[in-house]
Amino acid sequence: MNQSPVETALSRALIRWSLTKSTPVAETPTSWIFRVEQNGRNFAALKILKAHETEERRGSMLLNWYGGEGAATVFDMHGDTIFMEWLDGGTLGDPVRAGKDDEGTIAIATVVASLHRPRADVPEGLLPLRERFQTLFDTDVRVWPQTARDLYARASGIAFKLFDRPSAQIPLHGDIHHDNILSSDRGWLAIDPKGLIGDPAYDLANVFINPKGAAHLAVDPRRIAARADILSERLPYGRKRILGWAAAHAALSACWELAGGNPITHQLACLPHLLSAYDQA
Repeated sequence: MNQSPVETALSRALIRWSLTKSTPVAETPTSWIFRVEQNGRNFAALKILKAHETEERRGSMLLNWYGGEGAATVFDMHGDTIFMEWLDGGTLGDPVRAGKDDEGTIAIATVVASLHRPRADVPEGLLPLRERFQTLFDTDVRVWPQTARDLYARASGIAFKLFDRPSAQIPLHGDIHHDNILSSDRGWLAIDPKGLIGDPAYDLANVFINPKGAAHLAVDPRRIAARADILSERLPYGRKRILGWAAAHAALSACWELAGGNPITHQLACLPHLLSAYDQA
């Protein structure tokens, strides 16, 4: 009986790395994930990428480059298969949804500091942040609700201004948010990077409209200010620049949702408060 491509890749991975007892964990639009056993004792993860997944490949190369500092450890890679550390703790979103937002923001600052630590031999093929924002710049403002078009215009203007002002260009995770950070016996660790390169302050942008299930935090001016204070105090990035990227990213996120035919209620609730915080910074 012929095996499917994922079954073939899984069989080869089990042999290559002497693994046993594979258990399917999830199938995403971009990959299949399995939990496996090493030496009959320790768990590990296998991520098998689907065809033509350039973003996942970029992210996997970056995850490998982090070397386990602030992120899940990649043990080895072969073809479309990544053999990596198994993280079975909860996400950082859990304590934040339970009311510990300051503690969650401190944890994010610690993770980002580890991810942004200088390392040699920057991976090739990372996506420039400016290209990531092309959807924002290409969007016709008329697809936005009429009452929100000024929000689009203001956020786009901030994005242009940020790109026009020179900044450091470093590898970026590109999707730092509470539910992409998992608990482990090594502390909080990031997963699923996008593999970008650009302004380091952008890696904090997605924090401000997350986590899911805690919209009351994302629209609370006091929480926005507290998050910006904690991040700017613990990382070498200016408070206004952090808030500028947060507003620009919220608008970019809205454009992605509109392109997919989805509502942008959450982004529209957040944007006025992020723009106001940016103005006051």
